[in-house]
Amino acid sequence: MPWGIAISILVDLILGDPKDLPHPVRAIGKLARALEKFFRNNCSSEEIAGILTSCLVYLISFIIPFLSVQFANQLHWILGELLSIMIIYTTIAIRDMIDHSKEVYDALVQTNLPLARKKVSKIVARDTENLSESEIIRACVESTAENLVDGITTPLFYAVFGGPAWAILYRSINTLDSLFGYKNKKYLRFGSFPARIDDLANYLPARITSYILVLSSLFLGYNFKDSLYILQRDGKKHPSPNSGLTEAAVAGALEIQLGGVNLYSGVQNIKPKLGDPKKEFQIEQILQTNKLILLSSILTFIFYILIYSGAAYFL
Repeated sequence: MPWGIAISILVDLILGDPKDLPHPVRAIGKLARALEKFFRNNCSSEEIAGILTSCLVYLISFIIPFLSVQFANQLHWILGELLSIMIIYTTIAIRDMIDHSKEVYDALVQTNLPLARKKVSKIVARDTENLSESEIIRACVESTAENLVDGITTPLFYAVFGGPAWAILYRSINTLDSLFGYKNKKYLRFGSFPARIDDLANYLPARITSYILVLSSLFLGYNFKDSLYILQRDGKKHPSPNSGLTEAAVAGALEIQLGGVNLYSGVQNIKPKLGDPKKEFQIEQILQTNKLILLSSILTFIFYILIYSGAAYFL
């Protein structure tokens, strides 16, 4: 199976995520919205409605790819492998992540701030209408660093150690957190369960990835000592138990300070500051982050394969 996952990564790097093709995450999102409406109307407790919605989405998201691969294997093992490759391909987003941040970079190179704000709005939830150049760069770097775990290394973790059905299950967990994991009046109770499950699912991969980011910064000639130092000093300051780790490692590697004031629907939100501002924000830091993300994705996958192979040998 490891060679199949490697092919999935290669397909993602070549094709990205074609918008005109069906995608499991979009299907999961539609299913989740439909079940949310049903259980909100039929449960007296918002928290119970959130648990039932989440568990049913998780179950369906796992069973469909699991049975599909089993059926394909019954027809021919090659069909099973091909289907597994395509399923895992849909769960990772290396190419899209790099392309989106590169679009922000290109707009900034053209000194087109309105376009850069529009491009960065595709990858962050904060208000972008009035962001300065440095704030756009910070937003782009923060989003890319955080999404390394959600969009690449955690799906690969479940693909390597569980297979395609587990990779899709993780994508459903992450999708529900994106849809419902808000601490506002509508989702504070309904979304508490999927948010906790997402934190749990990302816990180990986030920690592995953050230290591999330090290693990547060494290979790329960035400040790996600060990357490790800031990771250990600031990694746990973030409200999320996982997001701050990779952001801190990147902040240290690039010698910049992430976090600070953001606006969400006009409401100010202050995130903990990660890293020391040894350098001002520069456009090239977007490309440096992309290099970190790409190399870390490859090294993390290799690490998973080594652990998997070692466990298989001894077991």
